[in-house]
Amino acid sequence: MFKGHPKGLYVAFFANMGERFGYYTMLAIFTLYLQAKFGWTATEAGRVYGSFLFGIYFLPLLGGLIADNWLGYGKTIILGTIIMFIGYAMLAVPGQSKYFIFGSLTVISLGTGFFKGNLQALVGNMYDDPKYEKVRDSAFNIFYMGINVGAFFAPNAAQAISNLVLKKYGLFYNSAAIDLANKFKAGIITATEQLKLETIGKTQLGDHFHSIADFANRYIDGLSASYNAGFAIASASMIISLLIFIGFRKYYKSADITYKQQKKQKSENLVILTPEQTKKRLVALGLVFLVVMFFWMSFHQNGFTLTFFARDYTVGAVNRPTAILFNLKSLLPLLAVIVGIILAVGKNNTKNTKLIGALTAIAGAVILALVVRSYNPAGNPISPQIFQQFNPIFIVFLTPVIVGYFSWLQKRGKEPSSPRKIGIGMLITSVGFLVMVIASQGLQSPHDLQGGVSTTLRSPFWLIGTYFTLTIAELFLSPIGISFVSKVAPPQFKGLMQGGWFAATAIGNLLAGLIGPFWDKWELWQFFLLLVVLCLLSATFIFSILKRLESATED
Repeated sequence: MFKGHPKGLYVAFFANMGERFGYYTMLAIFTLYLQAKFGWTATEAGRVYGSFLFGIYFLPLLGGLIADNWLGYGKTIILGTIIMFIGYAMLAVPGQSKYFIFGSLTVISLGTGFFKGNLQALVGNMYDDPKYEKVRDSAFNIFYMGINVGAFFAPNAAQAISNLVLKKYGLFYNSAAIDLANKFKAGIITATEQLKLETIGKTQLGDHFHSIADFANRYIDGLSASYNAGFAIASASMIISLLIFIGFRKYYKSADITYKQQKKQKSENLVILTPEQTKKRLVALGLVFLVVMFFWMSFHQNGFTLTFFARDYTVGAVNRPTAILFNLKSLLPLLAVIVGIILAVGKNNTKNTKLIGALTAIAGAVILALVVRSYNPAGNPISPQIFQQFNPIFIVFLTPVIVGYFSWLQKRGKEPSSPRKIGIGMLITSVGFLVMVIASQGLQSPHDLQGGVSTTLRSPFWLIGTYFTLTIAELFLSPIGISFVSKVAPPQFKGLMQGGWFAATAIGNLLAGLIGPFWDKWELWQFFLLLVVLCLLSATFIFSILKRLESATED
């Protein structure tokens, strides 16, 4: 999987990993922060969430335009990283108004727009070399792993810093306390809810509890400050990403060249397409962009309605065996056991590799046993944002499996084309949300809950199963789609077309937030069934134009 790639791929891998760690640390707590600080409903938070994601993914069009025509890829990426650092640092400042926060989000969106598409265009340039062309799809799968290694640690980092700050306030996380405290501050709390808030306050503060008003203010201030600290972590990660990208420039320097620069230098590698070829490729890309809008609309419910499902409809505490999956102290040793076993039993591995694998598995098992013994047998609390760790960790472990499967098919001449893989990904996405349709049966609608927590709670494995299925879909669609764009994009529009991929993602993200009113008004199963139907329609569409898309790569 990792053989036969230029070293520049790994520079992009780690630079991307650092940037994505910051982004997903922020995203894991973003809607929770808005609701905690301002007492917003899901609809209100969803509008800001969708608008922010729209900006994050639409502005790469601007970044691609600037890189293609003026600054080049490397300089634009560096500028974007610096701007992102400033934006996250602004968001980390506590006690700010919603307008200051909106300004921070605008700065982050602009920086991301300069960074994302151009880094992908840079990777694509590396694989224009004929000796690397055959491993282009594999390269983008590896590159995509960098995104998700960073994203895996992000929710844990967000949770750890949040718990640390809350502890300084003498508090701990309680999802019911957020809504009740905001209702008290707004003067709309009922007598029953006020009694419940008082009970929570006395439980958390003990002898330090003075009044409901004091606890409500203290809880909102403490939780908001804990989220500000998470944003500070995101800001720091931008520095790491920048140092990696600048420090190892020599490994990607040859690929850091635009069509205009090649033309000016009269490069022998300059590719010139006819107007008909250019039009054919642009139309094919536009059709793919149309389909991926609906994928991202569905997928990015992870930071929105799926997070609300985790908070309001999923058990808030789990037993010891299940707690292994929700705490980095036990999850990392578990992963060490899995990796160790894979190394120990691999047929093609050397004796030394097998020995290292066996020792790793044993050490992981010992640490795991010690950690699990420290867990509370009566129940271990979990926070809603921690569920977002499952998608990236599934990406990391499933990427070698998917790449290996595609390689196996390639050797037999049966590997699906990139557009066909995208269509299959849409079908798998519909299955993921079908799991949520089943999980939602018999649960109260969000409207009936009126901001509270359901009396009937589901096992966390429903959400884990959904994230697992969506991860497989993502691996069939997202890195393959990016690879398709890098291959089909006319040379003079490489940065712009990578921006187009993100612009399509932006529209999907905007739709992800705009369907928020359905969450507040419909039954749960109806909301998730809507996503199933839209994904099936998208899959049907892409299979109907498959030949047209496949022929675009033949020119």
